[in-house]
Amino acid sequence: MVKYIHKKYAKEENMFKILVVEDDKDLNKIVCSVLNQNGYEAYGCLNATDGYDALYENMFDLIISDIMMPDIDGFEFAKNIRAINENIPILFMTARDDIASKQRGFRIGVDDYMVKPIDFDELVLRIGALMRRAKIASSRKLEIGSFTMDADEFSVTLNGEEIQLTTREFNILYKLLSYPKKTFTRTQLMDEFWDADTETAPRAVDVYMTKLRTKLSECDFFEIVTVHGLGYKAVVK
Repeated sequence: MVKYIHKKYAKEENMFKILVVEDDKDLNKIVCSVLNQNGYEAYGCLNATDGYDALYENMFDLIISDIMMPDIDGFEFAKNIRAINENIPILFMTARDDIASKQRGFRIGVDDYMVKPIDFDELVLRIGALMRRAKIASSRKLEIGSFTMDADEFSVTLNGEEIQLTTREFNILYKLLSYPKKTFTRTQLMDEFWDADTETAPRAVDVYMTKLRTKLSECDFFEIVTVHGLGYKAVVK
């Protein structure tokens, strides 16, 4: 594992730690340097095996990974990470710009996807957004304008008035709003919110989205957007 820590930030205790898994040594070093200069503590690894070791030895807040790497590619790496940690944000940073790779990444559970060459200013912005979403997801309460979802009380209110949602409707909406602008495929939603042995077709997700849109028709703070060929995402207005 290659560790790059900008000395300006090396003594801060509450920095977010980011793992960068990228086999291009020069790009790895540049990304880590950019992150360190923006207040993060970046650890660079040149392959997935070293990435596993780093995760075993340290607590990270976010992972950046390439896809095309020797031995273990980014897809397998991300899939294995998701099997043990459902919440840590994962961002793919790759030269693969085809829709099939993007679909596969999102289905595995990747939170964001950037295509090389990387705009480093945009990378920093995306990381900041992912960190905010992760914080919201862990807080168990969502507030968007006068719309509130409380996962502990299982309640939904708009302008102080309660909106009745079923358990599955609540869970789907909470998931979407916890990660605004992130696309969830129908398969992802089926895997998470339907029983494994269910024979319900993925199009059942469409039915629930229609129900949610109807019940939330008076809410102007966000919308549920259909991403054709993939699934759905929530967009805050």
